[in-house]
Amino acid sequence: MCGLLMGLCDLLYQSYAQSILDGAMYKAGRDSALEDNVSSATQIDAKVQAMVSLLGPGMKFEPERRSYSSFLLVKPEQITDKNGNGQLDSGECFDDVNGNKQWDADPGRRSQGGANDVTRYTMRVTYTRLFPVFGLLGMSPNQTIVGETLLKNQPYRTQVTQPVESVCIK
Repeated sequence: MCGLLMGLCDLLYQSYAQSILDGAMYKAGRDSALEDNVSSATQIDAKVQAMVSLLGPGMKFEPERRSYSSFLLVKPEQITDKNGNGQLDSGECFDDVNGNKQWDADPGRRSQGGANDVTRYTMRVTYTRLFPVFGLLGMSPNQTIVGETLLKNQPYRTQVTQPVESVCIK
């Protein structure tokens, strides 16, 4: 009964930690859109980490950013699926959003992006579980939660937009 209670408390803590992380990510998104925003990736990371770190010591943070020229491009590159099998086959074409001449499930560039870009901001947080129940069951004593949001960079300078080229597989 005690093990069951500790396991339940651990799951509830995970849910609480996830909601804190989600709130921090949403706040980062709102703050980045304000005129007096924090504009650097380091400042945004520091704000998210400060909010989530209040949950306890020893947390490991791994931020990731992918930038796109618009909200419409935050998806896999569009293929012209002639045979309807849902895959890019020989003789079919795709819209090369990022200009690398290969199809990408995520065509975003690994960066904060430039003026007026959209950034998919992801923060992965790993922490030690509160109770040893999962470790006794052979599971990892660590828990990882992930929060994600989209940030719209401010147009403080003119953005250079790359044209989308259609590439065909031979």
